[in-house]
Amino acid sequence: MNTDKIVAESIAKEYAPKNNSKIVALKKLDRKAKIPATVFTYTFGIVASLIAGTGMCLAMQVIGSGTAGLVSGIVLGVIGFVGCGVNYPLYKRILEKSKTKYAYEIVELAREISEQ
Repeated sequence: MNTDKIVAESIAKEYAPKNNSKIVALKKLDRKAKIPATVFTYTFGIVASLIAGTGMCLAMQVIGSGTAGLVSGIVLGVIGFVGCGVNYPLYKRILEKSKTKYAYEIVELAREISEQ
């Protein structure tokens, strides 16, 4: 066997234009269904973590001082931790809604691809 020929063909296949655009369209639809939930989750998680961290700093009197700082720090910390706790259930709910929005298109396109 000529291994050079096999290697050359595999490299050429990488750079050849993809004619299976239905697979590409299916991947784009899948990504389009998942992106909103992912973006929201990361944003909400970062904000909730920052709120919790600020609350911890206030409670430990790294920033601020006195009883008012302690109490507001505890309240902010609890709010931040609750936000971190509800982040995953919110992600699942948003993802489910987004999947149901694009479910018909994705299933139809997948059916077309599998029938070929």
